[in-house]
Amino acid sequence: MRAYLLDSRDTGPRLADLPPPPAPGPGELTVEIAACGLNFADLLMMKGQYQDTPAAPFVMGMEAAGTVTAAGPGTTTPPGTRVAVFSGQGGLAEAGNFREASCTPMPEAMSFAEAAAFQIAYGTSHVALGPRARLAPGETLVVLGAAGGVGLTAVEIGARMGARVIAVARGAEKLAVAEAAGATVLIDAEAPDLKAALKAEGGVDVVYDAVGGAMGEAAYGALKPGGRFLVIGFAGGEQPVLKLNHALVKNLEIHGLYWGGYLKLDPELLKGSMAQLFAWYAEGGLRPHVSAQFPLAETAEALEMLRARRSTGKIVVTPQAAAAAGR
Repeated sequence: MRAYLLDSRDTGPRLADLPPPPAPGPGELTVEIAACGLNFADLLMMKGQYQDTPAAPFVMGMEAAGTVTAAGPGTTTPPGTRVAVFSGQGGLAEAGNFREASCTPMPEAMSFAEAAAFQIAYGTSHVALGPRARLAPGETLVVLGAAGGVGLTAVEIGARMGARVIAVARGAEKLAVAEAAGATVLIDAEAPDLKAALKAEGGVDVVYDAVGGAMGEAAYGALKPGGRFLVIGFAGGEQPVLKLNHALVKNLEIHGLYWGGYLKLDPELLKGSMAQLFAWYAEGGLRPHVSAQFPLAETAEALEMLRARRSTGKIVVTPQAAAAAGR
């Protein structure tokens, strides 16, 4: 089978021919992979900079979707079940063996491409805005990187939760995507004074920062007393420097959110969160935005698009292209 393999940080990833997965062991499922969603963390793994980078060599691809073709001893998921998979690795391949606990049956109406783009992005935003930030109806939420993979889901979920959503993104095209997802105030990331622009909107209650750097610092400065700052990631390449004396004086809260860490910290919270998100999707309340799809042979090009931040929403690679297009 074909797979996108990272031999080492020095050589970088490559498309490789590997043996097909063996018969699944106890608690494992063999999944024919139709689609794999790309994440910023994939770029960090290539450099060995991600907190959960597996030991090389490994097949890249953190989240995927496909069809169960074989079930190991002790499992209850029958072959033929369509599943979304969060494994941390192994998704950029035509097939793989995964723990049954990492595989979740998909809603009937959800395509494989949507499922591959769903878990990390929507899961991050739902846990961040709900349990962590306690976003309330009528509050003002600003989303930095609002047209990106996680940012766009924060716009969508924030609007669903009844917040007034301010989207910050680069350029009219990306801002239009954020507006379609539910943002009511649009600010170009190239605005000369983001802090002043946010204060002119009355300030903000919650900052969702997936960008970092000066943009995160500016949004932090626009928080109202009692505001909450969510550290989601540093897609801009730099961490924001947050003045803790402001947190003291204004009673601010700073929350870090690493979705994958909840697999150990509170797996039941993640299970309940994903059940709610899949239910919202089934009701028609969530619309995953996949802006580009690439075949497995063009994974390098897909990762470059992600690195250059030329996409909106999610990029998906389709090891089994025909299957990915189906339901």
